[in-house]
Amino acid sequence: MSRAPVLPDGWRLVALQSVGSTNDEAGRLADGGAPEGTVVWAREQQGGRGRRGRAWASPPGNLYSSTVLRPDCPAARAAELGFVAALAVGDLVPRDRAVRLKWPNDVLVDGGKIAGILLESAVSQSGHVQHVIAGIGINVSFAPQLPDMRYPGAALGGTVEAALEALTAGLAARLAQWRRDGFESIRTAWLAQAGPLGATVDVRLGDGLASGRFAGLDRDGALLLDTADGPRRIVSGELLGRTA
Repeated sequence: MSRAPVLPDGWRLVALQSVGSTNDEAGRLADGGAPEGTVVWAREQQGGRGRRGRAWASPPGNLYSSTVLRPDCPAARAAELGFVAALAVGDLVPRDRAVRLKWPNDVLVDGGKIAGILLESAVSQSGHVQHVIAGIGINVSFAPQLPDMRYPGAALGGTVEAALEALTAGLAARLAQWRRDGFESIRTAWLAQAGPLGATVDVRLGDGLASGRFAGLDRDGALLLDTADGPRRIVSGELLGRTA
């Protein structure tokens, strides 16, 4: 694609050749008043990061973007946007490929991880969200294979520019859905693409591990687990999974 990527109406693209972190750059712009829909896109990152402080390999060839969101909601609802972002990533995958969403915000395609999502929020003293930076990295040309990866990598194919167009279009549509219909509609759509209810999974909780059967999400997006000791609600952790 030789032309510049086309973003949804009212959205603005900040295109960079290289940057330390698109999330850091988008956060700086948000602090300076950048409106929702400001998208920072870099060909490569020198200091890309994922959840839990993990490094995110970011050489040229894949998509690295961070979008300023202004959800106008209490801090407790900011995590809902991770599910919004995961659905937007799933929406850009061709229909002939199998998509599965993994709590809280991973996207698997044909059994391999295709994307990383990192939300970073700024919250006022009153507990209201000032902005959320939705950092989304998508394997387009290649899939890094790292020793500590639980799932193999998968790649989307096509061009980075086309992936960026599809991602921003999907993100705008899913945000509109979230605002119009509330989190329940997002939750329902996410569950339709998640691992099957009743699958046996492990969840890493800090240094510990919880095991049980996947029982879905509650209305706040927390993971529900049926364990040997009874039902359990998990707000923060890493779903490892044992069965597909």
